Amino acid sequence: MQTGTMTRDTVAKAAVTLTSGICAETTILTLNGEMCVEDLTSGTRIITRDSGMAVLRSITSETLRVAPIRIKAGSLGHTRPDRDMLVAPGTQIHIRDWRAEALFGSPAAMVEAQRLVDGEFLAVQDACEMTVYTLTFDRQHIVYADGIEMASAAV
Repeated sequence: MQTGTMTRDTVAKAAVTLTSGICAETTILTLNGEMCVEDLTSGTRIITRDSGMAVLRSITSETLRVAPIRIKAGSLGHTRPDRDMLVAPGTQIHIRDWRAEALFGSPAAMVEAQRLVDGEFLAVQDACEMTVYTLTFDRQHIVYADGIEMASAAV
């Protein structure tokens, strides 16, 4: 995929689905170590920021046309993410740094990936077909995906 030249202000103009979820090939931190999202099943014990551990109730996937956001390794903090990664534009990312203060006046906040696009470290990619996974728990949690903290779905 090529890095696009769109910025945060032009993401909404892209003719794609603005969805959320975890893209294929993303690693999720579990009690058994890191696992590829494709290998997770109901009952997998996932490490979470907010409760320590939560049991995955279900995992669903769908293939959508989306202009993903590429997050460069280390751009959201020291080794976060731990490698370049793709996220869907509407994915809720938990930030705990100067960005939270600048955008929300708070030490921490949940923010859609598309709102963090700067064109260099977080950049919109060309639209493509992608498989996006939704992790569902009994309540919403913050999970570790490729080292960054992102929101899950809740029943």
